[in-house]
Amino acid sequence: MLGRERQLLLDAFDSNWIAPLGPHVNAFEAEFAQRVGVAHAAALSSGTAALHLALLLVGVQPGDSVVTSSFTFAATANAIKYASARPVFIDSDWSSWNMDPALLREYLERTRREGRMPKAVLAVDIVGQCCDYQSIGAICREFEVPLIEDAAEALGATFQGRPAGSFGDIACFSFNGNKIITTSGGGMLVTPRADWVAQARHLATQARDPAPHYEHTQVGYNYRMSNLLAAIGRGQLETLDEHVRRRRGHFAAYEQAFEGWAGISLMPEIPGGRSSRWLTIALIDPSKFGVDREAVRKRLEEHNIESRPAWKPMHCQPVFADCEAVGGAVSEQIFAQGLCLPSGSSLTSEQLNRVIRVLEGLR
Repeated sequence: MLGRERQLLLDAFDSNWIAPLGPHVNAFEAEFAQRVGVAHAAALSSGTAALHLALLLVGVQPGDSVVTSSFTFAATANAIKYASARPVFIDSDWSSWNMDPALLREYLERTRREGRMPKAVLAVDIVGQCCDYQSIGAICREFEVPLIEDAAEALGATFQGRPAGSFGDIACFSFNGNKIITTSGGGMLVTPRADWVAQARHLATQARDPAPHYEHTQVGYNYRMSNLLAAIGRGQLETLDEHVRRRRGHFAAYEQAFEGWAGISLMPEIPGGRSSRWLTIALIDPSKFGVDREAVRKRLEEHNIESRPAWKPMHCQPVFADCEAVGGAVSEQIFAQGLCLPSGSSLTSEQLNRVIRVLEGLR
């Protein structure tokens, strides 16, 4: 918490407007939409809720396939399952660690020939970095497949000067407790289409039809954000640039410290992009560094420093073992060698230097 979060939260509390909806929800939606350069926004209970609704809005039906990134957190693939659809996992490329546009094109060309086109592409902006939307956007337009942007981890990032969340037909954000800004729990759906955001709000409030009694012609969900959490979000949004500055500063400090070290490298920045560096992930090559990723994690743990392996690819997860996948070697190597280092906005220089000293002792 860096700014007016407490002041705005108390304003919401003192107004006695506690439940979902309220003036802070309305204001948060408007301010967020303006920040990411998209016309309309709906504040929701989680980023996962936003993903679920986005899939429904683009017309995903039970049995449809949805193409997504394999290197992502499970929430992305879970949302596809919520819509009773089938995830298809695309491997990453080394330039961004995000969805490989060449593999996406290869898959869409093949499925078009076979007459089984996917209903949507759900591209993930992994750990604070935008995908190559110049390529992916053009491919989706060519094949007439809706593009959903999972920007849950990338608020504050840009690609070719445009903010994360401004590339898809719909984009989704998360304000979970570990994200670059937080409402403790929450999410946002943004879209240029007023009709879609109106439908998202309708579905998110149990799809209650206009009537003096409770009338429902669609299945709805309890997905709206509370006025209290929206107040916190407004305060957090005001300090987003400072959060990004701090996270990028942590990455730069690690990068400088590791210069010249054999066997350790950091996630590259996509050409034309500016990552928020939400997480700093190091790749550790045991043949050059001397020990593997897991040995490094355990040594940090001995010093009461939490680290964690990079995301295990979805195509390697038991729950998605029967799903189609394209490629996989890149994301598998990132998982095998990748370690998420302490990266939080509140990380101090002393703490960061302590991490570096422990790593240096392993060389």
